[in-house]
Formats: sequence, C-alpha cells, structure tokens
Amino acid sequence: MARVILRRFRRSELGAELIEMALVTPILLLLVMGIVDFGFLFQRYVVLTNAAVEGARVASMPGYTAADAEARAQSYAATGGVPGTVTAVTAPVALPGAGGGTWPGVEVTVTHVYNLQYIAPIVTLVGGTSAASVTLTARSTMRSQIAGGS
Repeated sequence: MARVILRRFRRSELGAELIEMALVTPILLLLVMGIVDFGFLFQRYVVLTNAAVEGARVASMPGYTAADAEARAQSYAATGGVPGTVTAVTAPVALPGAGGGTWPGVEVTVTHVYNLQYIAPIVTLVGGTSAASVTLTARSTMRSQIAGGS
C-alpha cells in the first residue's frame, strides 16, 4: 500500500506551479521595480529639461541676471517634484548666425543627483555592487533678447 502511494506522488505534478511561481516571483518583482525606478528617473529628467528651458528663457530676457535665471530653474524643478539639491549654472555663449556671424546667447545647465530607490538596495541585498545614484544633466541654450548681448 505504501508503495502505491509513493509511486502516485512521484508521478504527480501537484505543487509544480507553486514551485515555479516561487522561482519566478523574485525576478518578476525585480523587473517591475526596475521599470518603476527608471520611470521616476525619466520623470525627473523631463522636469530638469523644462527647468533648464525656463532658466534660459529668463536669462535671455532684458532686465534679468544670471542669479534670476538660476533661481527660476531651481524653483521650476522644486515645483515639478524634484526633491533635493538642483544646481543651475548660467553662462554666455556665441550662437552661429546667418552669413557666418554669431548671435549672443545664454546657456543654462541644470544638474541633479537622483538616488535609485528600488534597484540599488535590491542589488546590494544579493551581494552585488550598483551605482546608488545617477547624475542627471539638462542643458538649454537660447538667443539673448538683449541688444548686443548681456
């Protein structure tokens, strides 16, 4: 009788789905968390790009200084949901114009260090090494609206 029961269990595939699910679930969760983490990273990059455009727009207008442009870029980033430190740098540039000439312009570079929220802790948990942060940089250049440049 015991032999019949043992043969029956050896041929049976009861519980195979449970074991397969237990093996696949961690990989599936890692994939989903990676998608979420990169989604947050991309959202922050889009906000930083728009912050650089706003800073360059302010810097290119008459009556505004580089400090005003940097403050506008930082304000836009904070309003857009980018927490932490956002660094904005404004620099004058020469843009190519028609006939080989140049136009005065301004360039605003915005940087932010994004700390990976899900991937880095999971990778370090299993003994791997991972970059826990990524530096995001967005740059925008606009022609100066001030006669003769700034």
